[in-house]
Amino acid sequence: MTPDTAQPRDAARAGTGTQPPACIGVRGLTMAFGGFTVQRDLTFEISHGEIFVIMGGSGCGKSTLLRHMIGLLPPAEGDILYDGVSFWAKGDAASRREISQRFGVLFQSGALFSSMTLAENVALPLQHHAGLQPREVDEIVRFKLALVGLGGFEDYLPAEISGGMRKRAGLARAIAMDPDLLFLDEPSAGLDPPTARRLDDLILELRASMRATVVVVTHELDSIFTIADDSVYLDAESRTMIAHGSPRDLVHNAENAKVRTFLQRGEARPGVAADTG
Repeated sequence: MTPDTAQPRDAARAGTGTQPPACIGVRGLTMAFGGFTVQRDLTFEISHGEIFVIMGGSGCGKSTLLRHMIGLLPPAEGDILYDGVSFWAKGDAASRREISQRFGVLFQSGALFSSMTLAENVALPLQHHAGLQPREVDEIVRFKLALVGLGGFEDYLPAEISGGMRKRAGLARAIAMDPDLLFLDEPSAGLDPPTARRLDDLILELRASMRATVVVVTHELDSIFTIADDSVYLDAESRTMIAHGSPRDLVHNAENAKVRTFLQRGEARPGVAADTG
């Protein structure tokens, strides 16, 4: 599936003979802790306006890769480029801060401050970085919470709402600054299937309305087949990527049987026929 937002860009490119850089480029990335290599030689690109899924089994380094991409962990080798600009190899702390201002991040737990209301949690990035008046912050906070279906819950504490609502509140905070790059770490983890489906629909709606590029870490098959335009599969055994492409193509055509088995496990899903080969 090609995002609608990519069409004007492709049209503008036609006839020019030039190819603008990918939104995100991962180049020869190796992630390690001391002498232990988590993943090595990761190379792939993420196009503007895509929903890109980082998938694989537990413990393969999916969340670790996301932390490298948002600047929390430096790579042992390699680099990450944003619109062709080096984030690690040539970027200093100031340039990384400038690039990271484009990011919105939803951590796996939601990472809400338990002693603060939902409105206060969502207001934090606006208060620290936007330079807005309190009335303006309040208007944006109410709008963002309404956007994720939490209008009227501004004064609730995280402990007073469900897990799915906490995830949506974390998403409201992630989009508070209207980022063009949205990173979501296991957004559906721990949610019941109906709640997870609603969150997937919300991610699709936000991509369309914000024209954002979305990077999602997940091992949830329903989410993968619902939202992903493109993906990469990280393998814990070989400690490298063993597949790159649309999950709907990889489910039948991935060269590595491990990837096909991962994508085909469980009951058949709508639009994903069982592999009889």
